Amino acid sequence: MKNIKIVIVDDHEIVRFGMKMLFDSEPSIEVVGLGSNGKEALELVKEQEPDILILDINMPGMNGLDTMEELKKMKLPTKVLFLSMFDREEYVLKAVDSGAYGYLLKDNGKEKIIKALRTIMNGNKYFSSEVSNIIVNRYLDSKPAHPPNRPHKDYALTKREMDILSRIVKGDSNPTISEECGISVRTIETHRSKIMKKLSVNNAADMVRVALEQKIVALENN
Repeated sequence: MKNIKIVIVDDHEIVRFGMKMLFDSEPSIEVVGLGSNGKEALELVKEQEPDILILDINMPGMNGLDTMEELKKMKLPTKVLFLSMFDREEYVLKAVDSGAYGYLLKDNGKEKIIKALRTIMNGNKYFSSEVSNIIVNRYLDSKPAHPPNRPHKDYALTKREMDILSRIVKGDSNPTISEECGISVRTIETHRSKIMKKLSVNNAADMVRVALEQKIVALENN
């Protein structure tokens, strides 16, 4: 697999250089530029043509969302991974609607950030569990009252996977599922990955959509 070329843009110097140090120890990831604002982000993307732009949302002047809109006009293949302190619904949904390939919170660890980069590099999208729950809830709020009937398929989900999928559809977070089921968050994440693979989807929102449309699980009426 070829190296992943990335540009990091954040208005906090300590974040920029901290991220660079993080990736310098990864031979498959190459940091080709650092920027502190939206204008620098656009210039760096044009000059370096990175595979992925890691972009903060809340920056002075041109913020991350505005930068994303300008980047789309440039029609370059660079994909955007938002890395933010904020999990506000407004930011998350605007980022998703803008075409971002991922959204992580800054308190996510090195392992998860690198996993996000590799997932995005493979053409898929990656959202942290906190962000996925926001996307799922938006889907549940906007889904039609009578979704079209589609042929049911046997997805060969185990009893445990069915239980976890039902809880995800309800909007439960990984920590909540972990506590109620008595298994670790890491195990929950493993089950989520297996469920998405069986349903042939790449994110939680599509996982919920397929689960409801195919009537694998049903929403409980309160």
